[in-house]
Amino acid sequence: MADDIRAILLDIEGTTTPIAFVYDVLFPYARAHLREYLRDRPDRSVIDLLKQEWADDASAAPAPAATAPELVTYVESLMDRDRKSPGLKQLQGLVWERGYRDGLLKGDVFVDVRPALERWHKRGIKVAIYSSGSALAQRLLFSTTAFGDLTTLLSGFFDTSSGVKTSSESYRRIAAVIGCSTAQLLFVSDVAAELDAARSAGCQVVLCVRPGNAAQRVSADVRVVHTFDEIH
Repeated sequence: MADDIRAILLDIEGTTTPIAFVYDVLFPYARAHLREYLRDRPDRSVIDLLKQEWADDASAAPAPAATAPELVTYVESLMDRDRKSPGLKQLQGLVWERGYRDGLLKGDVFVDVRPALERWHKRGIKVAIYSSGSALAQRLLFSTTAFGDLTTLLSGFFDTSSGVKTSSESYRRIAAVIGCSTAQLLFVSDVAAELDAARSAGCQVVLCVRPGNAAQRVSADVRVVHTFDEIH
């Protein structure tokens, strides 16, 4: 790792956390408990956000009333399309919150994550998370891992409220919040398009290749790692 690095920004899915945990555990749990959540104690601001997104969604059939059953159907269609909808991501975080609280969900990270966070923390390097999942969902995941509460080793949680991950402006915005230049920010992800956006913003980047990750095409000068043990 270059000497001028002052902060590290980490993706979650396929980088800190197995893709299987997201697709085989988190997503099915959200789908299974969606109706229950909307029936019991839905967050009105999230519901209003989803209704507004629905009204603006040209690919979805309009439903002005947006009754609870109709809203469930729309949310399920967003999941089926793997849409990075802010409303969906916030709703999923709220549904998962109950699962984490009840002990039905536990955060899953690779075994090399905690040692790396501790190593970087001791060096005075800030470490933050950037994911399409809500900041709430991120905190829940990292606070309940088999390796303990990792949130004490993290300086920030960024979601799509900071911008989409394929926009270079998102990384400029995050660097400003962290308090460093983009040149001092190292972004680690398993997705080439995200790395390209970060590089365009002036960030240093690393491609993380984990079991189950989709193959990516990156420039020959982009460093590739298979474990955080390789990032010193």
